[in-house]
Amino acid sequence: MTQETALLPKSPVAGEEHVPARKVFVKTYGCQMNVYDSDRMSDALTRDGYVATDVLEDADFVLLNTCHIREKAAEKVYSELGRLRELKKAKASVGREMVIGVAGCVAQAEGNEILRRAPAVDLVIGPQTYHRLPEALKRARNGERVVETDYAIEDKFEHLPAPDRAKTRLRGVTAFLTVQEGCDKFCTFCVVPYTRGSEVSRPVAQIVAEAEKLVDGGVREITLLGQNVNAWHATGPDGRDWGLGDLLRRLGEIGGLARLRYTTSHPRDMDESLIEAHRSMAKLMPYLHLPVQSGSDRILKAMNRRHTAAEYLALVERIRTVQPDLALSGDFIVGFPGETDQDFEDTMRLVEAVGYAQAFSFKYSSRPGTPGADLKDQVPEDVKAKRLERLQTLLFKQQRDFAAACVGREIDLLLEKPGRMPGQLVGRSPWLQPVNVDAKRSQIGDIIQVRITKAGPNSLFAELIE
Repeated sequence: MTQETALLPKSPVAGEEHVPARKVFVKTYGCQMNVYDSDRMSDALTRDGYVATDVLEDADFVLLNTCHIREKAAEKVYSELGRLRELKKAKASVGREMVIGVAGCVAQAEGNEILRRAPAVDLVIGPQTYHRLPEALKRARNGERVVETDYAIEDKFEHLPAPDRAKTRLRGVTAFLTVQEGCDKFCTFCVVPYTRGSEVSRPVAQIVAEAEKLVDGGVREITLLGQNVNAWHATGPDGRDWGLGDLLRRLGEIGGLARLRYTTSHPRDMDESLIEAHRSMAKLMPYLHLPVQSGSDRILKAMNRRHTAAEYLALVERIRTVQPDLALSGDFIVGFPGETDQDFEDTMRLVEAVGYAQAFSFKYSSRPGTPGADLKDQVPEDVKAKRLERLQTLLFKQQRDFAAACVGREIDLLLEKPGRMPGQLVGRSPWLQPVNVDAKRSQIGDIIQVRITKAGPNSLFAELIE
């Protein structure tokens, strides 16, 4: 996924001499946390007078906010940087400046190597130092080649500016809010502990204040984000140690906030308080992304997942007992080193037992620096491909079956944005599916009651209930 992130122009002040604003082009790769991070960096740049452009050639500053999860992520970034190098050279030939920056997890993982391999890059900044971006950009514009990848001692969230009401309104009626970063689980296939660091939870008051600002700007639904979001914990205003369930209940008290979601979770951190929130909180949507990765205990142990297939299935049963309407999503890796045909069949049996509303599945690819990269008994690519095809066929069938079961149901739908067809709006069902319905543009942000009439390959269609 890539997304170009918009910035707002700085308002002119009466009597000031007009100075052309510098323009920035931000390209975001990967997860929702990167989208959130791009928004926050954009806010910081706006404060320094930068305005957005969606025309790459017009940009004075190009920032790639990168992701390291997918295969060959770094090489794809270097390929993009090669194209930017030529554009920078062409602009320099006519006396125009273009600063190139790399942010995100590839920046954290590669660091100075990016400056060595891509001489056109002026600035490399890691996820924990985004609050230093404006100052780092000034240094880069003065000719310094800047690398900011040390883990910051200070809290970056205290230094990043909160979005104001106007920017929030332009971004829509749903929003992401990062509450937790990093991971201490050290799954052997994963780079997150090395690019995002150890688990850090934001304080309750800081999260609540940001959520209130979002709601004041028109946001109706907030998704709490974290690499391991249900590991969030902090001291609550009552002096107790709060977990994610407590935080959700506190956010649910905010007037005007209609819906809450959270992602991504680890099975070992689904405590009783969080499970109970799915029973007691009407604002908490009945959707849960709970990656399992494999159905084989032997492979789960090799992955350092620290749970068994039986424990995962028991957890799913407990959650569905309190919230029978739950839609479950998951992540799967096929072809992890040493995976046998029997191990893969164990995964297929687990998928059949759970029944997923949607899921993400991938062939294993090694990440340099992770323990999995050094494991022997790598699975041949053709075997991985065949297994992935079988798994995805089953997962897609389950997704279609879940969507088909929604037909005829009456649901509350939060209208988010215009659809592809004239007179059509799109919202999300409680289970996160896109839903198309004929409605007026002025209704964006409203929650309306609809009846699902048809299930398409990737979305639902509905009619208003009069």
